[in-house]
Amino acid sequence: MIKVGIIDDEILARKVLEDYCSKIDNLELVLSTGNPLEFINFTQQNEVDLIFLDIEMPELNGMEILRSMIKPPKVILTTAYSEYALESYNYGVVDYLLKPIKIERFLKAINKVSSSKITQPKKNSGSEELQIKHDGMSVNISFKSILYIQSFGNYLKIFTDSRMYLISETLINITTLLSENFQRTHKSYIANLNRVSKASRTHLLIEDKKVPVSAMYKVVVFEKLEVLAKL
Repeated sequence: MIKVGIIDDEILARKVLEDYCSKIDNLELVLSTGNPLEFINFTQQNEVDLIFLDIEMPELNGMEILRSMIKPPKVILTTAYSEYALESYNYGVVDYLLKPIKIERFLKAINKVSSSKITQPKKNSGSEELQIKHDGMSVNISFKSILYIQSFGNYLKIFTDSRMYLISETLINITTLLSENFQRTHKSYIANLNRVSKASRTHLLIEDKKVPVSAMYKVVVFEKLEVLAKL
């Protein structure tokens, strides 16, 4: 069963999606709201596998929510505006639906979600390694050896103590596979906070490299660094 959330400030748009979801056996609607903050608070305590996210909303728009999520569920964007399509795919969204949404287009998006095999990462399995595909071979990388990860077009650069790995993946997807000490610091970077030797308002120093910290992630980055320092 796929647990679904709908975030859209248009009541009629929510009703359409609620109706569509009710017609699909393996979808369970757990939240439908026009308040982005309600969604953020809900996800702190509840599991959501997939969200239908509107872009144009008051307080926080959909792209701002997308940029701020550290470990997001699968996302299908819903909007009457097409200009965000290119940027949205930088965040690994499953699909981009233009309003008014027809049932046929809705079903096509759901099929993409089903084919992506939504699963919860086994973070409590005791694994201390990241498993990747590199040059057609499976490679295990120790979490401790990872310095930071940088987005590079449709690829990621994983910088470790010994070398750099280039893999075809998104920051959003790889975040779900990492341990808790890894944190998104910028739209293009994830840092291993255990490897930070110095921090300023604009960057983290890891070995001799400066990892940028953007305003979007600054608060959570420094809160986590403070917690780790007390351990």
